Amino acid sequence: MKLYYSPGACSLASHIALIASGLPFSSEKVNLREMPHTTASGADFSAINPKGYVPALQLDNGELLTEGAAILQYIADHALDKRLAPPNGTLERYRLQEWLNFIATEIHKNFSPLFFAKTDAAKDEAWQRLQPRLALLQRQLETTRYLQGDQFGVADAYLFTCLSWAQYVHRSLADYPSLLAFLQRVAELPAVQQALKDEGLV
Repeated sequence: MKLYYSPGACSLASHIALIASGLPFSSEKVNLREMPHTTASGADFSAINPKGYVPALQLDNGELLTEGAAILQYIADHALDKRLAPPNGTLERYRLQEWLNFIATEIHKNFSPLFFAKTDAAKDEAWQRLQPRLALLQRQLETTRYLQGDQFGVADAYLFTCLSWAQYVHRSLADYPSLLAFLQRVAELPAVQQALKDEGLV
């Protein structure tokens, strides 16, 4: 498999999951800062993924899988012994999908204006929208080490990635001590350390 990623972007979650899975893969950086987007080898990324964004995972059979939530579950389902996701068909698996959708729509997308909005007022509004979502996560992580209990999983990789963006947009998570503890706990995992190193983030 081959992961197309951009350092520190949401594709970091897939990168972490791949390393944690132990599955063989290669990776290639995509430059999303310039148009057209190109890969490290000089390829036009839009020819690889017409959606134009990461992550994108080229499978062993040559097919391309996109969308982080789908990629994360694909990785987990091909490394069942690592327990990165609950078994298919169980209520806990639907809880995983619940978390992945919440992170994608309520956390990830609300962080985006903090990077790209043109005014401080728009950025402040986006940060305010995040507050009740962060408070919900704070309550969850007051009682569990990870989103679904004591076992690290793909949803945690995604949440870690999104919460780590706070430092880049100069916003504090000091009001959410459980989230800060979660970030520290996940950052210390070997797979996370390796992914951060591979992407030049540490």
